[in-house]
Amino acid sequence: MKRLIVAKSAGFCAGVSRSVRMAEQALERYGQVWCLGELIHNRDEVARLRALGLVTVEEPEQVPAGAAVLIRSHGVGRQVYEILEGHGCHIVDATCGRVVRIHTIAAQTETAAGTLIVFGDPAHPEVQGICGWCAKHLVVSTPEALETALHCCVQRGEETVNIVFQSTERQNNFLISEKIAKKICTNAKVFDTICFATQIRQSEALDLGTKCNAVVVIGGKHSANSRHLVEICAEVCENVQFAETAAEVDISPLVAFDTIGITAGASVPQHIIKEVVQKMCDEIKEINEVETSAVEAEKSFEELLEDSIKTIYNGDTVKGIVAAITPTEVTVDLGTKHSGYIPVEEFTSEDGSKIEDLIHVGDEVEACVVRVNDVEGTVMLSKRRLDVIKNWGDIEAAFENETVVEGVVTEENKGGVVVSVNGVRVFVPASQSGLPRDAEMSQLLKQKVQLRIKEVNKARKRVVGSIRDVTAKARREAIAKIWDEIEVGKRYDGVVKSLTSYGAFVDIGGVDGMVHVSELSWKRIGKPADVVSVGDEINVYVISFDRETHKISLGYKDPDANPWQMFMDNCHVGDIVPVTIVKLMTFGAFAEVVPGVDGLIHISQIANRRIGQPGEVLTVGDVVDVKITAIDEEKHKVSLSIRALSEPEPAPVREEDEPAFIPAVKTPEADALVYEVSETGETSGIAPEDDEAE
Repeated sequence: MKRLIVAKSAGFCAGVSRSVRMAEQALERYGQVWCLGELIHNRDEVARLRALGLVTVEEPEQVPAGAAVLIRSHGVGRQVYEILEGHGCHIVDATCGRVVRIHTIAAQTETAAGTLIVFGDPAHPEVQGICGWCAKHLVVSTPEALETALHCCVQRGEETVNIVFQSTERQNNFLISEKIAKKICTNAKVFDTICFATQIRQSEALDLGTKCNAVVVIGGKHSANSRHLVEICAEVCENVQFAETAAEVDISPLVAFDTIGITAGASVPQHIIKEVVQKMCDEIKEINEVETSAVEAEKSFEELLEDSIKTIYNGDTVKGIVAAITPTEVTVDLGTKHSGYIPVEEFTSEDGSKIEDLIHVGDEVEACVVRVNDVEGTVMLSKRRLDVIKNWGDIEAAFENETVVEGVVTEENKGGVVVSVNGVRVFVPASQSGLPRDAEMSQLLKQKVQLRIKEVNKARKRVVGSIRDVTAKARREAIAKIWDEIEVGKRYDGVVKSLTSYGAFVDIGGVDGMVHVSELSWKRIGKPADVVSVGDEINVYVISFDRETHKISLGYKDPDANPWQMFMDNCHVGDIVPVTIVKLMTFGAFAEVVPGVDGLIHISQIANRRIGQPGEVLTVGDVVDVKITAIDEEKHKVSLSIRALSEPEPAPVREEDEPAFIPAVKTPEADALVYEVSETGETSGIAPEDDEAE
């Protein structure tokens, strides 16, 4: 089976179509029009327009004063405009929009006193026109020449270096140039000025060359974009023909191939492509399948050609393929001679996602036509408007069924906020925002929220919603769940809501519990703020709760880090340990034995002599050695003594003799105060009176 595959993008591009259309309109208006150079690189089309009255000249001085003059899609330099205006000519400017952008970059480069590097064919009229907008310019046609030019710019210390590309240049040269510029000249800016239609045409040519046994490229021999197509196909296919018309196509070598591809340059009219296809079908009798790449095979070739020139109107819904993505817009190939554009913010503004994560070159996208510019061959599209049309029914259904919808808060409005729900603007009054009365609405911006639709007025395109209804219901459900499942010892991740002098209130998921100051830390603390702050996320456990009063007592300090247990594991009565003096009282001094456990050195156990107050010997912060004289495990009481370290040990009793008379000597243990110390370090009880005072 012989197959003939025609590239979808074959033929006139939007810029060339616009040029021909403007030429026809100008001829109809003025009768005779002068054109600076051949309008397009196609002899048949040029001959047709010449018969209608289009006169081709090479220099602006050749145009008669006051005549109508057409500037072709390649564009011209600034000086040409000045000459024509000086002659009083009526200028019909058909410069391609893509080329106009390059002229703008060139003019800005000249204003900044910089150097413009143009990558393209020095003899091509488009390149010559670009150079006419910046006096200080260089033209390169290979990556090697670009590398040399950039080295020269670096040596001269150029501060502004801009690199642009002929709109029909190969995309691969742009990618290589980017790498070279980054390596050699860090301040050079590389602008991708290659026409996206050219990129698509070249991509399809590469695809045809890869999967076809032979490829026929239709185009003028002096057409840069047609020559590039031949080069691309020849890289992957051995059998490539380059013909300008159907008469130049050599059928004989094509008969032996099963699959033949056809593509055409941007200056080739559709009727020439039809003639080539018809000739091949007539002479290669075995061809029984003609298809267009990337288009439904059910359509005939004639239908596909009709689709490519169909008219687009404002309000139409269209589908296309993403051809290019820039920081500001997404270019869409609509399969027509118009270039479609969608602003990037229509994809990214609602949730802050990056455009490269949402859409890619080659993806299909559907949008609504906002504005058609036939003069420039462009169409402004809106994906968001189409989404609104499609999603309005979902909003009405959510209102009728009282279902919850989700959206992103996009702006703060007078009296509330606006939430975008799948592209539909929903107004949420401040009273329905779920925030306190005096709270700033701006804190909701860019937040993803759930809401319930309260009012829909399609005629006024007004939708009102409530975030509070959803959050209130969710809070009630969370509270009920907590009280159903709560038990002593259960842990929760909570948020500190407020602080008082006696503790911290923590939200454990809709219910507030209180952590008493004594449960915040094993160490002695002055106030709850020493441990936690409002807004802190902490893990707490239930100590006790009362379902009737809805009160919950929570703990924060780790039970496994109980300092009393650590003390009991490491210290015993009679041990001599270093301690730190932490507090002085009239009856003695408190000393930290281990972090979280304090002991009392009674005033009688501080020194071997009588002292009036502990401060005569000790100071807060002193580190001294003491002897543990008593431990009450049940009441967590510890008694310490410094004096015991210097007292002699009692004389041992001899077993073989009667015990000798020993005078009553008051031992340190007898004088040591056994007092009660709470887990927070607070003491209870009153110090005993000193017997030595008698």
